[in-house]
Amino acid sequence: MNRLQEKYNKTIVHQLQKDLKYSSIMQVPKIEKIVINIGVGDAVATPKALDKAVAELTKITGQKPVVTKAKKSIAGFKLREGMAIGCKVTLRGEKMMDFFDKLISIGLPRVRDFQGLSRNSFDKNGNYTFGIKEQIIFPEINYEDVDKIRGLEVTIITSTTEKEAAIRLLEAFGFPFKRRPNQVKQEA
Repeated sequence: MNRLQEKYNKTIVHQLQKDLKYSSIMQVPKIEKIVINIGVGDAVATPKALDKAVAELTKITGQKPVVTKAKKSIAGFKLREGMAIGCKVTLRGEKMMDFFDKLISIGLPRVRDFQGLSRNSFDKNGNYTFGIKEQIIFPEINYEDVDKIRGLEVTIITSTTEKEAAIRLLEAFGFPFKRRPNQVKQEA
């Protein structure tokens, strides 16, 4: 069992149940899945770029990604409906927790000038989406093998529809949110 899953089962569930005043531990939110997406805009001109993105995403997640295709034709981008323009992976279970652990303990701390992630990126369903500008923050990616720096989008889907409960869940895991101005004053 992953160390974050163990932490969730042993401490986070009981702490959140008490803090959020839930009557049952079944009401406590959990992370259901994580979706990682890479959009490869230059795949229209160079189809090999998509193969490289698929290989890198496979290394990062340990799971083979699905190639995403354009839904509409856009003449300005020389894009036709059905053209391959990106790839995505949906992680669940142990692979999801392994990726999440790697993201918060290794990946995000390696981002240059990292100040934390915004708390405003939650949607109305309690899911959190953020972007990473460089795929090289992950230890599986060898800098010498990278032909182009690509960004990726990470969406963390939770089982709650309440933004505050989702924030508390991610904070309990140690997710690096930006500190609020009043938090900095209290700690100083």
